[in-house]
Amino acid sequence: MEIFSFGMKPGCKQQKPLKSGSEQLDLYLSLLKGRNVAVVCNQTSRIGKTHLVDSLLSRDVRIVKLFAPEHGIRGQQDAGAHIKNQSDAKTGLPILSLYSSKKKKPSLEDLAGVDLVLFDIQDVGVRFYTFISSLHYVMEACAEQGKELIVLDRPNPNGHYVDGPVLDTAFRSFVGVDPIPIVYGMTIGELAKMIQGEHWINRAKELKLTVIPCKNYHHELMLELPIKPSPNLPNSRAVWLYPSLCFFEGTEISLGRGTEAPFQIFGHPNLLIRDSSFTPMDKEGAMNPPQEGKKCFGRSLRSFPAQNIFNEKKIQLSYLLDAFQNFPNKDSFFLRTHFIDQLAGTDQLRTMILKGAKETEIRKSWSKGMADFKMKRKKYLIYP
Repeated sequence: MEIFSFGMKPGCKQQKPLKSGSEQLDLYLSLLKGRNVAVVCNQTSRIGKTHLVDSLLSRDVRIVKLFAPEHGIRGQQDAGAHIKNQSDAKTGLPILSLYSSKKKKPSLEDLAGVDLVLFDIQDVGVRFYTFISSLHYVMEACAEQGKELIVLDRPNPNGHYVDGPVLDTAFRSFVGVDPIPIVYGMTIGELAKMIQGEHWINRAKELKLTVIPCKNYHHELMLELPIKPSPNLPNSRAVWLYPSLCFFEGTEISLGRGTEAPFQIFGHPNLLIRDSSFTPMDKEGAMNPPQEGKKCFGRSLRSFPAQNIFNEKKIQLSYLLDAFQNFPNKDSFFLRTHFIDQLAGTDQLRTMILKGAKETEIRKSWSKGMADFKMKRKKYLIYP
């Protein structure tokens, strides 16, 4: 198994350096010259150590506005915190929010005077990671308004497997827009091709979409991202555990927000699992975390070898099922909002757990949908 770090750190054994789409300026810079460009970006949008926007401005690309997804342009906002329209402190460019209570999709006014939209965000290959929801709505806005879209592709750290229930569109939300499994095994560029090809957006045929592919990438590559993709995914272990532990967002269980190990521990003051303990507190990127100020008991996964997590190639339901079995008041385990249904993309997961279903039964409930998706996915893959 190859381990890759962007920037090719000393000692990396990979023979051919992996390059993201953004790093291959020769493939897209000519498409931007003389155009009014809007950029959808965040703190991961970089060419080496330089932000994409700064790199393009230094090459006389006419950027007229920026669009901010969840966590904002610099990636410091809390998960779920609404992003406000503002100006970029460094460049003075207007920043328009794609993550507020009123708007997730660029409006006619937002794209007025824009010729081309450039999308460059590092995702983690998980359906409830909202950057792909932003991609969906940006694609639809461009299709409806006749704007060209260029997606600068990036490697997917969870691109080596497919798992989980396919979204039932009755449970569509911003943590799940398109009918794909929780882990869908595609880069953001491959997914963009699928969204258009399957007509999941209005006027899909009319969208002029260009994907600038990564160089020397394949789906089995083990990736170490150089920049946190969001405030609560600080390392590769958290990124690989994210598909399994994010279910706890729909329960009373803390998954470590407000600690030094988000998405690497889980617990609750009343949980009967006593392998580890922690106390969530306010911190940048995790204000008002679940169970704030309370000592939580549960399990730490920090010592579990990261290589093993990567090699499992599946969502680990055991964490959720163990927590449920060891939670004294099972009627209050899931949040009353049933947010778990939006995360899972179905109410089957919650109802089956409440009925005492085993992991094998739960997996069987999503196996056909996942198999059908895998067949459909094949025609949109860019990489082996």
